[in-house]
Amino acid sequence: MYDLSTRKRALALVAQGRSLNSVSRETGISRAAIRSWQDRLEPRTRLAQPDPGPPADEGAYAYLLGLYLGDGCISGHPRGTGYYLRIACANSWPGLIEACEGAMRTINPTGCASRVQAQGYVSVVSYSRHWPYLFPQHGPGKKHERRIALEPWQQVIVDNHPWEFIRGLIHSDGCRITNWTTRLVGGERKRYEYPRYFFTNLSADIIRLFTITLDQVGVEWKQTNARNISVARKASVALMDAHVGPKY
Repeated sequence: MYDLSTRKRALALVAQGRSLNSVSRETGISRAAIRSWQDRLEPRTRLAQPDPGPPADEGAYAYLLGLYLGDGCISGHPRGTGYYLRIACANSWPGLIEACEGAMRTINPTGCASRVQAQGYVSVVSYSRHWPYLFPQHGPGKKHERRIALEPWQQVIVDNHPWEFIRGLIHSDGCRITNWTTRLVGGERKRYEYPRYFFTNLSADIIRLFTITLDQVGVEWKQTNARNISVARKASVALMDAHVGPKY
């Protein structure tokens, strides 16, 4: 998009009797653009896009919100016509890639999403003019360097679909692993294994959203450091297994 002063300068050169070709070469502006400005100098005003409102499929949205807060970003189209939502998914988890793309297609008003292969991961991408409305956490800079808070309508969705939100967060920045330790049994030291969930994120706000939601569904957790949450108690791991499970 060229500003008004640029348009006027180009037309002033044409008014001096110079050809469209020479003005185009000097300014780098296409002849077609200069010709169109001779008919209409003022840029056309884009109609504001209406807020699409909360998504119809709240469960899919809660899952996609978790993925976005973990491994997602939104970037504008170079021409300012819309936005790309991108979520990075490791090649190791084809089921996660499938679930991510399915959620994007469900939530995107156009129903479109695609995959872009990169080294070691797949970027699931979807284009829409509505992504900043649907994910108002979008903003300049890294998520952990700015405030992250849910809008009231988002909080209602997360409250209604807490497990989908937790699942999205675990699928993005979490994992289920098997820990091991040793203990004495009948005087003999034996290896003991137990499952455990971890969630890791640099944003204290996202950590808080995760733990508040865990509290809501009755999962006991422990913060091992500023960026890590652990779920290790047997009953809580069983709950997570029933509703989340390992990545696949």
